[in-house]
Amino acid sequence: VQLVESGGGLVQAGGSLRLSCAASGSIFSMNVMGWYRQAPGKQRELVAAVTSGGSTNYADSVKGRFTISRDNVKNTVYLQMNSLKPEDTAVYYCHAEGGYYSTHYWGQGTQVTVSS
Repeated sequence: VQLVESGGGLVQAGGSLRLSCAASGSIFSMNVMGWYRQAPGKQRELVAAVTSGGSTNYADSVKGRFTISRDNVKNTVYLQMNSLKPEDTAVYYCHAEGGYYSTHYWGQGTQVTVSS
């Protein structure tokens, strides 16, 4: 499975962006799909995740502002980001885990920059 992110860019504080992660294969067997981010000089952190059953998990810093969703027909995962803050600036990576060996897959990342 290959993951390709899109939708990043430059936005003013308070604005919105929607990230998309398109998988080359079926995501039906992926147990968990999620978004991570890494800001300069910081560790990569989980932003949001969604299980195959539809359960979601969010970092406290984005709760109420970000929404993750998955479309198993389109093999795509989305991250709707509202009320963006400068501290949301980072490279956002799509992640998937699943298959027989519980393999982890990563996208190449997409830059999100929020100006104040």
